[in-house]
Amino acid sequence: MTTIGVTGHMDLTEESVPLVRAALDELLRAYEPDGLVGVSCIAAGSDSLFAEAVLDAGGRLVVVLPSRDYRTAKVKPDHAETFDRLVAAAGEVLVMPHGTADRRAYESANRALLARAERLVAVWNGEPPSGKGGGSADVVIEARNTGLPVDVVWPEGAARRG
Repeated sequence: MTTIGVTGHMDLTEESVPLVRAALDELLRAYEPDGLVGVSCIAAGSDSLFAEAVLDAGGRLVVVLPSRDYRTAKVKPDHAETFDRLVAAAGEVLVMPHGTADRRAYESANRALLARAERLVAVWNGEPPSGKGGGSADVVIEARNTGLPVDVVWPEGAARRG
């Protein structure tokens, strides 16, 4: 069994989505479907693309939610259907013991994700941390500091909005 966590940018451009999804599909082909477990916070963008790719590859999904209010406080209407579908498809849903989705809750969810993972997939453009904490670069640094292997996925042509 191989357990892979994910971190990545939420703000992928529309043109980047199929590029990233194809790169994730290619990466996951290296794993046996019945032994593949993906761990994701299923945020919009990279996290959900990875979760969908794991399920489509025949793997099992573990969802980590940062707080009890995450669905109502942070999931935007354009992501709600995908979010709900992924929660329903998950073999396990872990909810961090935080009432409110804040930086502390995100960092806690990231630590739980890394604790479960044998590898990390980072849909990340390689930019350094923003300084706010809890972002993709922060998770990559934390994973690397603990010796967790990191596979960076940033296909040619991928970009962030803004």
